[in-house]
Amino acid sequence: MRTFSPKLSELTRDWVVIDANGLVLGRVATVAASLLRGKHRTYFAPHVDTGDFVIIVNAAQVVVTANKAAQNFRYRHSGYPGGLRATSWESLLASDPAKLVFESVRGMVPKNRLGRAQMDKLFVYAGPEHPHAAQQPQPYDTSAIRRG
Repeated sequence: MRTFSPKLSELTRDWVVIDANGLVLGRVATVAASLLRGKHRTYFAPHVDTGDFVIIVNAAQVVVTANKAAQNFRYRHSGYPGGLRATSWESLLASDPAKLVFESVRGMVPKNRLGRAQMDKLFVYAGPEHPHAAQQPQPYDTSAIRRG
């Protein structure tokens, strides 16, 4: 018996909406990364992009537990000596929460061209509205990842 490998022409991609209102950042990111990779599919293969399109709304209401907002930083480097820039999660949550959620998910997908293709299917919005109503996205049940 041969191992089944899914072909791109046989894949069906769904659209999923995750409402991040009151959810913990890491839990939202792991669920989104799993959906993007397609690990919930019976025909998952690690070398094929079998995942769904994921829309995350209400990124501004995501919860960061403990004191991580003040202690954790997002780093970037200009490439020049002394060009390291650090931005705290606290200021990032205040200015651009969608970027914080996007970067958290990006850290959980493969760091190669397959991971970049999977990240093209992620859309993060700070508010409750999104422009993807024509795709008829299905709401994701977040009861399993809700706090307490």
